[in-house]
Amino acid sequence: MILIVEDSPQMATNLEIALTSVDGADVQVAESGEAALRLLEHSRRPPVAVVTDLEMPRMSGYELIAHLRSDPRYSRLPIIVSSGSVDPEAPRRALGIGADAYFSKPYSPGELRQKLETLLKERGHA
Repeated sequence: MILIVEDSPQMATNLEIALTSVDGADVQVAESGEAALRLLEHSRRPPVAVVTDLEMPRMSGYELIAHLRSDPRYSRLPIIVSSGSVDPEAPRRALGIGADAYFSKPYSPGELRQKLETLLKERGHA
């Protein structure tokens, strides 16, 4: 499962379309970090990757990344950030807490998919 964590329905749909073409991808969408953790808790299959926004209600992408990285089950999980944050420190901060890649909105969904496929190959998921 590739988990998309995005509170914008349009961005979530764009990502879902782009990532459905990843080999064997079962794409799930959660609208917040909180919803993502609930989904992971009840999922029968562990995720192979997470693509998350940073600025979301209830639990930010930063909090989600920190939570995932603190759990040994997700220590090698590829995490990609796709964010419209205007904070110039956002990329450094996200990568510093464990994200593997950072894409500023607007970005090319194809480039994001390519980076995800590379990360999955490097970690033996594809």
